Amino acid sequence: HRLRNLSVSLSTTTKIMLVQSAILGALLFVISVDSFSFQSTTTTQISNQQQQRTALHAKLEGILWDQDGVLADTERDAHRPAFNTVFEQDDLKTEWDVERYGKLLETGGGKERMTAHWNEVGWPENFPEGDEERQAKVKELHLRKTDIFNEMIKEGNVPLRPGVLRVIDDAIAAGLKLAVCSTSSEFAVRNLVSTLMGPERASKFQIFAGDMVKAKKPAPDVYNMAVETMGLDKSKCVIVEDSHIGLGAAMGAGISCIVTKSSYTVDEDFTGADMVVDELGDDTATGITLETLESLLKD
Repeated sequence: HRLRNLSVSLSTTTKIMLVQSAILGALLFVISVDSFSFQSTTTTQISNQQQQRTALHAKLEGILWDQDGVLADTERDAHRPAFNTVFEQDDLKTEWDVERYGKLLETGGGKERMTAHWNEVGWPENFPEGDEERQAKVKELHLRKTDIFNEMIKEGNVPLRPGVLRVIDDAIAAGLKLAVCSTSSEFAVRNLVSTLMGPERASKFQIFAGDMVKAKKPAPDVYNMAVETMGLDKSKCVIVEDSHIGLGAAMGAGISCIVTKSSYTVDEDFTGADMVVDELGDDTATGITLETLESLLKD
């Protein structure tokens, strides 16, 4: 009888332990499932956040910059004095004041600008007579003028415009492609970019300048060359210009364009621009950002 009671007692205890073990197992299973669910949700959230950061500028692939008037306000205080210096050196009886040079900027390219001016007012007496000889002299003057301009840049007489470095640094950090597309000579562009931005930033740029294309701005050739060479999608690029000539080139290429007005272009007509501002701005809170540029992209 005692053995039977003991057996019953042990059986009951065993059952209780089995029930407790089952309950504990169930609780552990629930906790494990909840933990996995939490970890999975957290991982998904982190992954989504990373994807959002990665995709933030996914639409924007490249920024194409004009140089003169955009990177630096060089026209009035660097190019113009450099032209006047070579005119004086050769006793050409020519001097471009601020107003006259502003008018001449309607013609793209320095050699073309000299030719347009002298076609209008008459060629200097000590200039060659034939067209080929005249153009050879114009080219020689332009080369000397470029040397003077480059020395002025090296001396630090012309600063970058507000916000340029900020936007460029953000673009480099985001992995965007960068180019300068200018009517200035290639050496002048490389000198300005390297001197004013530093060699590390300069290494991130491709240069399309000078006589690389047959037709200069407002023809779209230089921008078409840039996107083709760099393998860019036009719908994912933004051009930064400062003049209606440059805007015309951007529109001709079918690429979104923001205009940053410069000292010579404040009163120009920028109809057709995707955005017009006085400057890019040094303050991220109030200035132009990569998000601003991305919002200008064409569908």
